[in-house]
Amino acid sequence: MLKYVNYDIVFQEIPNETTLAINISNCPNKCKDCHSPFLKEDIGRELTKDFLFNLLIKYEKSITCICFMGGDSSPKEIEYFANYVQTLSKFKIKTGWYSGKEKLPKDLSIENFHYIKLGEYKEKYGSLKFKTTNQRLYKINNNKLEDITHMFWR
Repeated sequence: MLKYVNYDIVFQEIPNETTLAINISNCPNKCKDCHSPFLKEDIGRELTKDFLFNLLIKYEKSITCICFMGGDSSPKEIEYFANYVQTLSKFKIKTGWYSGKEKLPKDLSIENFHYIKLGEYKEKYGSLKFKTTNQRLYKINNNKLEDITHMFWR
């Protein structure tokens, strides 16, 4: 069962999108330089279809994307909810996933996402806005990963 801690409309997580970022708890990654250590805890409320439905009703005219921030403890559930958002919004709202893993799970269907970020935050390499980052943001085009990390660099 996935749990969310909070959510907010953000403008920097996915380039050129107005994104509703949902912070998922119970992160299994134990990243040394974690920027949100509270998300390692098993806290928050259960992420449900009803919750997502109500978020879409409330924010559908204000956002272009919903991004699940975390969820590495249950990637198939993240995929399920991404598919649900797609279906519910009639494919008008894009979906993203910020994963701290270096690679995607082998059984994950990327067709349910428009964007996927991979890689843990490592302070010595910097965040996505630095050319030295180890993290990568991918746009999904024709079921293939296109690296668009460069869009963060100024």
